Amino acid sequence: FFNKEGDFNNLTAAAYHKKTHLLVTGFASGIFHLHELPDFNLIHSLSISDQRIASISINCTGDWIAFGCSGLGQLLVWEWQSESYVLKQQGHFNSMVSLAYSPDGQYIVTGGEDGKVKVWNTSSSFCFVTFTEHNSGVTAVTFTSTGYVVLSASLDGTVRAFDLHRYRNFRTFTSPRPSQFSSLAVDSSGEIVAAGSQDSFEIFIWSMQSGRLLDVLAGHEGPISSLSFNPTKCVLASASWDKTVKLWDMLDSWRTKETLIMNSDVLVVAFRPDGKELAVAALNGQITFWDHENAVQTGSIEGRHDLQMGRKELDKITAKQAAKGKSFTTLCYSADGQSILAGGLSKFVCIYNVKEQILMKKFEISCNYSLDAMEVFCVSKEMKDFFCGHGTTSLTFTNSVSEYCQIKFLQNYRHFKPEIRVTCVRFCPTGRSWAATTTEGLLLYSLDSGLIFDPFELDIDVTPSNIHKTLSQKEYTMAIIMAFKLNEKKLIQEVIEAVPSSEVDVICSSVPDLYVEKLLEFLASAFETSCHLEFYLIWAHKLLMLHGQKLKTR
Repeated sequence: FFNKEGDFNNLTAAAYHKKTHLLVTGFASGIFHLHELPDFNLIHSLSISDQRIASISINCTGDWIAFGCSGLGQLLVWEWQSESYVLKQQGHFNSMVSLAYSPDGQYIVTGGEDGKVKVWNTSSSFCFVTFTEHNSGVTAVTFTSTGYVVLSASLDGTVRAFDLHRYRNFRTFTSPRPSQFSSLAVDSSGEIVAAGSQDSFEIFIWSMQSGRLLDVLAGHEGPISSLSFNPTKCVLASASWDKTVKLWDMLDSWRTKETLIMNSDVLVVAFRPDGKELAVAALNGQITFWDHENAVQTGSIEGRHDLQMGRKELDKITAKQAAKGKSFTTLCYSADGQSILAGGLSKFVCIYNVKEQILMKKFEISCNYSLDAMEVFCVSKEMKDFFCGHGTTSLTFTNSVSEYCQIKFLQNYRHFKPEIRVTCVRFCPTGRSWAATTTEGLLLYSLDSGLIFDPFELDIDVTPSNIHKTLSQKEYTMAIIMAFKLNEKKLIQEVIEAVPSSEVDVICSSVPDLYVEKLLEFLASAFETSCHLEFYLIWAHKLLMLHGQKLKTR
């Protein structure tokens, strides 16, 4: 009856709220309708996207409606009574390629294949500004040392500078002949901008102040894959597919100071934060460390096995064989320079100790098996069923048959399975967290519990008897948190005084930020009445040593 005009033929999502009798319907055109049942009165309709609405949800009171548009990665929360957005977020349309932290670690900038540059707040995880000036994919992004300027390089032949005060593109750097820029670096003063070209094999140097091209550095015989400025000296390191890393001296009118010869095509280069060491990752899967002052190699890590490649759906060889051609494509030193973070075409990110040259930890960034190259082994029975089910009777893996299978596969299933990969990793300047751009999106790993959702808040079992039970199991931190939730002074005192003085340091470091202030308030009142003066002074001292900086900034 309501489908007279055929409006509902392209209905893609719907939600109904029982209490208020509201029906929300979403369509392939990005329009949604809000009807009141049972009379089916149209309250209003609105176009919120140019892609189909994939899912709809209504909150318990019926005031807010959430919409998800998977095509553009949009998430919208709409308040229908005031007709206003409560929340509006959108990710990158295609995969993210590059990221950079601001100097204070509060913001992250990302660049994507969709040509967008987005700036995210690390504490709220929301994007607060998007720049869309580029006409082609963004290949590299970085912050200047002030933290107020974002630079991005793109395949459209421009490097753009964006102002985070006024949110505008205030400088555009170009080369005399159009070039596709694949890498970007800015010196520690923020005055010199360098970008490497992947088609003319040159490095272009511009002045941030005037926007003028200062120099063009030629010498590489292959595409420039990575650039990095020494944080303490006026030296630029450039890596290229011609199996060399060149060091250019800015003060000596950009002469080549040193050329480091590698065994394989160089993919990425990174300086240690103190500028005394250079890390280089090559196509053969090795990470090598160099004392660049004397052009001496100081160490190397064979990282190919740690990447632990997965087997792709249409691979004719095993994952182990495929791994022989794999390598790290992104590197970053930790803030203290003692470890190095590495990622590539794999679901793992590795952290190595530089001095010992050993793997400290491997992070698995995804367990999503709908992505390609997640499986290490393929079950031959499944492959046989797959291939034979698609019109082939023989399983002799000659090239012609497997190519035929691939063509058949493409004809029958025109779906695209993105391959799991890590395109960029960066350590936060504070040393407390690191981030990675992956097929799964922008991931943040942190040591601070403040960034992690604390489900303990939801527990209704916080009772004095449970607190005593937790205390008897020597779970002191948990007992303290539970005591503060009940907020009975006697109980708090009992729990804190039950903690051995040797454990105070460990507990202070594991107490969530939320409870640090409460703990300090309690200590302040306890100093006036308690006879355990030294014990409480140890508490105060450890808390202020560990959390003083955070309290000051607040």
